[in-house]
Amino acid sequence: MTMTPDVRLYTIGAIGFTADTFFAALQAAQIDLFCDVRARRAMRGAAYAFANSRRLQERLAQLGIRYVHRPELAPSAERRTAQGDADRAAGVAKRKRTTLSEAFIAGYTADVLAQLDSGALLADLMPARRIVFFCVEREPQACHRSLLVAKLAGDLNLGVENLTLG
Repeated sequence: MTMTPDVRLYTIGAIGFTADTFFAALQAAQIDLFCDVRARRAMRGAAYAFANSRRLQERLAQLGIRYVHRPELAPSAERRTAQGDADRAAGVAKRKRTTLSEAFIAGYTADVLAQLDSGALLADLMPARRIVFFCVEREPQACHRSLLVAKLAGDLNLGVENLTLG
Protein backbone atom coordinates (compact mmCIF):
# COMPACT_ATOMS: atom_id res chain seq x y z
CA MET A 1 0.00 0.00 0.00
CA THR A 2 1.42 3.40 -0.94
CA MET A 3 1.14 5.86 1.90
CA THR A 4 0.95 9.60 1.64
CA PRO A 5 4.00 11.24 3.17
CA ASP A 6 1.93 13.62 5.27
CA VAL A 7 0.59 10.86 7.56
CA ARG A 8 2.33 10.97 10.93
CA LEU A 9 1.98 8.71 13.96
CA TYR A 10 2.03 9.84 17.58
CA THR A 11 1.73 8.20 20.97
CA ILE A 12 0.51 9.57 24.28
CA GLY A 13 -0.12 8.18 27.76
CA ALA A 14 -2.23 9.72 30.49
CA ILE A 15 0.09 9.34 33.49
CA GLY A 16 1.68 12.63 34.44
CA PHE A 17 -0.64 14.80 32.37
CA THR A 18 -3.45 16.94 33.71
CA ALA A 19 -6.58 17.23 31.63
CA ASP A 20 -5.43 20.64 30.42
CA THR A 21 -1.90 19.57 29.46
CA PHE A 22 -3.16 16.36 27.84
CA PHE A 23 -5.64 18.03 25.52
CA ALA A 24 -3.23 20.93 24.85
CA ALA A 25 -0.60 18.40 23.68
CA LEU A 26 -3.12 16.84 21.28
CA GLN A 27 -4.08 20.24 19.92
CA ALA A 28 -0.46 21.39 19.56
CA ALA A 29 0.30 18.26 17.52
CA GLN A 30 -2.83 18.89 15.41
CA ILE A 31 -4.12 15.37 16.06
CA ASP A 32 -7.14 14.50 13.95
CA LEU A 33 -7.61 10.87 15.04
CA PHE A 34 -7.32 9.49 18.57
CA CYS A 35 -6.90 5.70 18.61
CA ASP A 36 -7.51 4.23 22.07
CA VAL A 37 -5.62 0.92 22.32
CA ARG A 38 -6.62 0.04 25.89
CA ALA A 39 -8.54 -3.11 26.73
CA ARG A 40 -10.30 -1.32 29.60
CA ARG A 41 -11.15 2.32 29.01
CA ALA A 42 -11.04 3.57 32.58
CA MET A 43 -8.37 4.83 34.96
CA ARG A 44 -8.31 4.94 38.73
CA GLY A 45 -7.99 8.23 40.53
CA ALA A 46 -9.71 11.58 40.21
CA ALA A 47 -6.62 13.09 38.57
CA TYR A 48 -7.15 10.84 35.55
CA ALA A 49 -10.93 11.07 35.23
CA PHE A 50 -10.35 12.91 31.93
CA ALA A 51 -9.02 9.65 30.45
CA ASN A 52 -12.14 7.64 31.24
CA SER A 53 -13.97 6.74 28.05
CA ARG A 54 -17.08 8.90 28.24
CA ARG A 55 -15.30 12.08 29.36
CA LEU A 56 -12.45 11.49 26.95
CA GLN A 57 -14.75 11.03 23.98
CA GLU A 58 -16.83 14.08 24.89
CA ARG A 59 -13.76 16.34 25.13
CA LEU A 60 -12.24 14.98 21.91
CA ALA A 61 -15.53 15.62 20.09
CA GLN A 62 -15.51 19.22 21.36
CA LEU A 63 -12.00 19.59 19.91
CA GLY A 64 -12.99 18.06 16.56
CA ILE A 65 -10.78 14.99 17.06
CA ARG A 66 -12.26 11.70 15.88
CA TYR A 67 -12.10 8.84 18.43
CA VAL A 68 -11.81 5.12 17.74
CA HIS A 69 -11.36 2.25 20.17
CA ARG A 70 -9.28 -0.70 18.96
CA PRO A 71 -9.26 -3.20 21.86
CA GLU A 72 -7.85 -5.94 19.62
CA LEU A 73 -4.56 -3.98 19.72
CA ALA A 74 -4.41 -4.18 23.52
CA PRO A 75 -2.38 -6.85 25.28
CA SER A 76 -4.32 -9.78 26.69
CA ALA A 77 -5.10 -10.04 30.40
CA GLU A 78 -2.47 -12.80 30.54
CA ARG A 79 0.21 -10.48 29.11
CA ARG A 80 -0.78 -7.65 31.47
CA THR A 81 -0.61 -10.02 34.44
CA ALA A 82 2.82 -11.30 33.37
CA GLN A 83 4.09 -7.72 33.04
CA GLY A 84 2.70 -6.93 36.50
CA ASP A 85 4.55 -9.95 37.89
CA ALA A 86 7.76 -8.73 36.24
CA ASP A 87 7.22 -5.26 37.69
CA ARG A 88 6.74 -6.66 41.20
CA ALA A 89 9.81 -8.89 40.84
CA ALA A 90 11.82 -5.80 39.84
CA GLY A 91 10.31 -3.73 42.66
CA VAL A 92 8.81 -1.22 40.22
CA ALA A 93 5.33 0.27 40.50
CA LYS A 94 3.29 0.12 37.28
CA ARG A 95 3.04 3.90 37.08
CA LYS A 96 6.84 4.17 37.50
CA ARG A 97 7.78 1.52 34.91
CA THR A 98 10.15 2.73 32.18
CA THR A 99 10.49 -0.43 30.06
CA LEU A 100 8.59 -3.58 29.19
CA SER A 101 9.84 -7.06 30.06
CA GLU A 102 11.29 -9.22 27.33
CA ALA A 103 8.55 -11.77 27.99
CA PHE A 104 5.86 -9.13 27.47
CA ILE A 105 7.48 -7.91 24.24
CA ALA A 106 7.77 -11.45 22.87
CA GLY A 107 4.20 -12.33 23.89
CA TYR A 108 2.62 -9.15 22.53
CA THR A 109 4.57 -9.53 19.31
CA ALA A 110 3.32 -13.11 18.89
CA ASP A 111 -0.26 -12.40 20.00
CA VAL A 112 -0.92 -9.11 18.20
CA LEU A 113 1.84 -7.76 16.01
CA ALA A 114 2.55 -10.95 14.07
CA GLN A 115 -1.08 -10.96 12.87
CA LEU A 116 -1.32 -7.23 12.23
CA ASP A 117 -1.73 -5.99 8.68
CA SER A 118 -0.31 -2.47 9.07
CA GLY A 119 -1.63 -1.24 5.73
CA ALA A 120 -5.14 -2.48 6.43
CA LEU A 121 -5.14 -0.88 9.88
CA LEU A 122 -4.00 2.45 8.53
CA ALA A 123 -6.53 2.29 5.68
CA ASP A 124 -9.25 1.63 8.27
CA LEU A 125 -8.19 4.74 10.20
CA MET A 126 -8.31 7.05 7.19
CA PRO A 127 -8.84 9.84 6.28
CA ALA A 128 -6.68 10.79 9.27
CA ARG A 129 -3.30 12.45 8.81
CA ARG A 130 -2.10 12.88 12.41
CA ILE A 131 -2.96 9.77 14.39
CA VAL A 132 -2.24 9.38 18.09
CA PHE A 133 -2.23 5.95 19.76
CA PHE A 134 -3.24 6.17 23.41
CA CYS A 135 -2.76 4.05 26.50
CA VAL A 136 -2.03 5.01 30.08
CA GLU A 137 1.68 4.63 30.82
CA ARG A 138 3.80 7.78 30.99
CA GLU A 139 6.84 6.38 29.19
CA PRO A 140 6.19 5.12 25.65
CA GLN A 141 8.78 2.34 26.12
CA ALA A 142 6.82 1.12 29.15
CA CYS A 143 3.69 0.52 27.06
CA HIS A 144 2.55 -1.71 24.23
CA ARG A 145 1.70 1.40 22.20
CA SER A 146 5.43 1.86 21.50
CA LEU A 147 5.65 -1.65 20.05
CA LEU A 148 2.53 -1.13 17.96
CA VAL A 149 3.62 2.21 16.54
CA ALA A 150 7.16 0.96 15.86
CA LYS A 151 5.69 -1.83 13.73
CA LEU A 152 3.38 0.54 11.87
CA ALA A 153 6.15 3.07 11.28
CA GLY A 154 8.56 0.40 10.08
CA ASP A 155 6.07 -1.35 7.82
CA LEU A 156 4.70 1.87 6.32
CA ASN A 157 7.76 4.13 6.43
CA LEU A 158 6.03 6.72 8.62
CA GLY A 159 7.40 9.13 11.19
CA VAL A 160 6.61 8.82 14.88
CA GLU A 161 6.54 11.34 17.71
CA ASN A 162 5.85 10.57 21.35
CA LEU A 163 3.84 13.27 23.08
CA THR A 164 5.30 13.47 26.58
CA LEU A 165 5.70 16.02 29.34
CA GLY A 166 8.85 18.11 29.23
